[in-house]
Amino acid sequence: MTPARPTAPATPAAPSVRDLVRLRAERPEAIAEAAARRRRRPLLRTADTASERARPPHPGRLMIIAADHPARGALAVGDRALAMANRFELLQRLRLALSRPGVDGVLASADVLDDLLLLGALEDKVVMGSMNRGGLAGAAFELDDRFTGHRPEDLVRHGFDAGKLLLRIDHDDPGSLDTLHAAARTIDAMAAHRLPVFVEPFLCRRVDGRLRNDLGAAAVITSIAIASGLAGTSAYTWLKVPVTEDPDDMAQVMETSTLPAVLLGGEVGDDLDGAYGRWREALRLPTVRGLVVGRSLLYPVDGDVAGAVDTAVSLL
Repeated sequence: MTPARPTAPATPAAPSVRDLVRLRAERPEAIAEAAARRRRRPLLRTADTASERARPPHPGRLMIIAADHPARGALAVGDRALAMANRFELLQRLRLALSRPGVDGVLASADVLDDLLLLGALEDKVVMGSMNRGGLAGAAFELDDRFTGHRPEDLVRHGFDAGKLLLRIDHDDPGSLDTLHAAARTIDAMAAHRLPVFVEPFLCRRVDGRLRNDLGAAAVITSIAIASGLAGTSAYTWLKVPVTEDPDDMAQVMETSTLPAVLLGGEVGDDLDGAYGRWREALRLPTVRGLVVGRSLLYPVDGDVAGAVDTAVSLL
């Protein structure tokens, strides 16, 4: 049940990004206060459940901006090794992206969401907490992807709307069984709270010591089949899936499960136009309900965040 909405938006606790540090040091309880008064919305807006203020621009679809990369030590965008390391700049880009028409919400780790709460940027937005960030990018233990981020009870306490977990499976790594078990129990816990959980599955392997996700059709089909069957119920499970190496395989891939799915952006390099085309075709499939895209929209090659976001929204 979505709480009743205040008649007017609350004044942000931090008027600007630079006020965040002072507020965090002097009044840490301001984060919980901002979460408690945040104006919430349904996960999906449809033509039948549109608010009195505006019809949804893309009924039954989701456009989510992803910003959970830094918590896994993944700071690079293209050839810029530390592109996401400047938190002040990241927050400015996020605020701009979230302000664009048709953007439904954000996926991020606790520290980023706390900042956005204080800035008042999460009003009437879908807020998704990133749950397992322990598999640090490039680490020997990268596949030991423990749940070091949001717990289900954290999401409930803050009044957030969903969670997301990464599920990487390497058939040559016995530790993948622990990852599967932890993911299944987390899905159970989320379902007990009636909170949607977005599962991002990959089959992967190490190549010259580096972890590589297999985006071939057979691998993506297998990962979806495994993820769909986890836990004691799939009632609140969504999938977060990549576009396959050959985009023409997506129709077959998405027949693997009846669970609703969103497309992840991933690394698109300089070919953002090509990515738009692949997303557009995949969004026509019946189980695909939206996009969750981060770096390619927040750090486009031409620097036009608003333009990149608006184009992505238009695909829905």
